Amino acid sequence: MSTANPNADDDAIIAATRRWLERAVIGLNLCPFAKSVYVKEQVRYVVSGATTPEALLEQLMDELQRLSDTPSEEVDTTLLIHPFVLQDFEDYNEFLDVADAAVEDMQLDGELQVASFHPDYQFADTDVNDISNYTNRAPYPILHLLREDSIDRAVEAFPEAAEIFEKNIDTMEKLGHEGWDKLDVGPAR
Repeated sequence: MSTANPNADDDAIIAATRRWLERAVIGLNLCPFAKSVYVKEQVRYVVSGATTPEALLEQLMDELQRLSDTPSEEVDTTLLIHPFVLQDFEDYNEFLDVADAAVEDMQLDGELQVASFHPDYQFADTDVNDISNYTNRAPYPILHLLREDSIDRAVEAFPEAAEIFEKNIDTMEKLGHEGWDKLDVGPAR
């Protein structure tokens, strides 16, 4: 499922995002919950044309409301891909506080949350090229809108969910930069 302008650029952006989901997120099992909603085609892909954080916030709020109003059987999660704004990771990271505040202001906390992926994602206290950062690196900046009840169900189905982060680091260390680059999911080092 996708909502995008009917042009090749949006199609290419969605195709690159799907490739990343298939090869990295699902293929490396970085998120054991992703495969189910992907296979059921319950992922909504939205390519944002926003060029300012303010325009992105407006679209984020629209997508949060849409996800809240849509039955999970139709759309369980939304990927708001925004290739034209917040390219700088520090700016993006600061925007995450704004995104969380929007969820709270819309009284959707406890129902929805926003996860983060970025081409230059960097965890605190890591080197920019540390392979652990690649667990959250995507071809474009993405705000991932998730239903909290879906997370709760997934955690029940995968009792070892608390260990996912450590397993992902181990997977990435075994894969290494060369292995990541061979996946061809961007961004390359």
